[in-house]
Amino acid sequence: MFDLPLTVDRERAEPLGAQLAGQLRAALRDGRLVAGERLPSGRTLAAALGVSRTVVTEAYGQLYAEGWLEGRHGSGTYVTEIVPAPRPTWDGPVPHERFVPEGVIDLRPGAAWIGGLDGPAWRRAWRLAAAAVPSARPDPHGRPALRAALAEHMRRSRGVSCTPDGVVVTRGVGNGLDLLAATVLRPGDRVGVEDPGWARARTVLDARGMTPVPCPVDEHGLVVDALPGDLRMVYTTPSHQYPLGGVLPVPRRQALLAWARRTGALVVEDDYDGEFRYDVAPLPALFDLDPEVVVHLGTTAKILTSDVGVGWLVARPELAEAVARRRIDLADRTAAVSQEAVRLLLESGDLDRHVRRMRAEYARRRAVVTEELAGLPLVGDTAGLHLVVSLPPGRAQPIAAEAVRHGVLLDVLEHHHAGPARFSGLVIGYGAVAGRTELRTACTLVRRLVTSRAEVN
Repeated sequence: MFDLPLTVDRERAEPLGAQLAGQLRAALRDGRLVAGERLPSGRTLAAALGVSRTVVTEAYGQLYAEGWLEGRHGSGTYVTEIVPAPRPTWDGPVPHERFVPEGVIDLRPGAAWIGGLDGPAWRRAWRLAAAAVPSARPDPHGRPALRAALAEHMRRSRGVSCTPDGVVVTRGVGNGLDLLAATVLRPGDRVGVEDPGWARARTVLDARGMTPVPCPVDEHGLVVDALPGDLRMVYTTPSHQYPLGGVLPVPRRQALLAWARRTGALVVEDDYDGEFRYDVAPLPALFDLDPEVVVHLGTTAKILTSDVGVGWLVARPELAEAVARRRIDLADRTAAVSQEAVRLLLESGDLDRHVRRMRAEYARRRAVVTEELAGLPLVGDTAGLHLVVSLPPGRAQPIAAEAVRHGVLLDVLEHHHAGPARFSGLVIGYGAVAGRTELRTACTLVRRLVTSRAEVN
């Protein structure tokens, strides 16, 4: 039963909604509110506190955005069954949580626009996939027909020259990185990761007992000259560095491959946003420059949706074979129906047509963002589904917290660092937004918040 001593103080400078959210958050963190517990309705709690329902709505909305609460249709508001881990330095939306309350505009990066899917083609592929005969002993490499279709797709779209025996079908980039680490590394091995970079890569490596080593990036991507010589592997996002957005230039790509040859390290190429570039054609994948030292990872998550759960690992054939053998030991596999659906989308040409439509749609969205944020220092806007608004240190998190109160979810650059933050700003994702009208509305708010904060400071 809900029974907490909640109070609000009108004499404090902190808004009443933020005060209430803070008290509820503290109760969630220390266990006074537990998973599955129902919270009072907004009307009931507002009456008990002597405040307007708007105050309670703001507090609940903040905790919804952070992943603490969930709504159950016709039943009310409950503490989520999976309570997020405490983030003592973060008082805004949690970037990797995808739950979005109704009416909220999500400008966080890392998700595609599912509204752009071709409904008839999508349903046809899954209907036919469900009718496929399952395998008694699934191939750990992935279904042969899909591997052949993927090899052709990557040759055509990303300039990757490979044969099906060099392809392993995974559940996504994180799964591919995990399988590779389990195959070629030993506990304690040092692995370079971009800083700032994808936090989940650090988590995967750490869980395998490796030592993630933060390696600096700049506006162009990984700083090769700063790489230590004792790394066994380095993970990088050269197509659109996550989250700064740089595209690794050709001379630096060549320097990275020369470093790998010299040190004996593997380069893991996460082809993040590789399909989406707006100024020139996408640069060829690193793998095609030196398949002996590069392992290429890709996924359908940004092309279609992360719900598909299909990705790929491309390596020299003997390494791909070793990964597949290790996969048997780990009892790891990719769902057969998902593999079949992706194969059908590839072989029918529906996937290529979808990518072309999305490239045009995301280019239009990028134009909206750059137009609405014109005059602000933008970084990484030539590719991918996000860009960065650079800000002075300490400015981004208060803006993100204020944006939540206006119904807009933002991500901040500081969150993506492994150690002390070297860059500060807002990461603006435009992939998941329902439409360009909502995107323009949200960017107008961002511009107002950024400029008003600048004037105050």
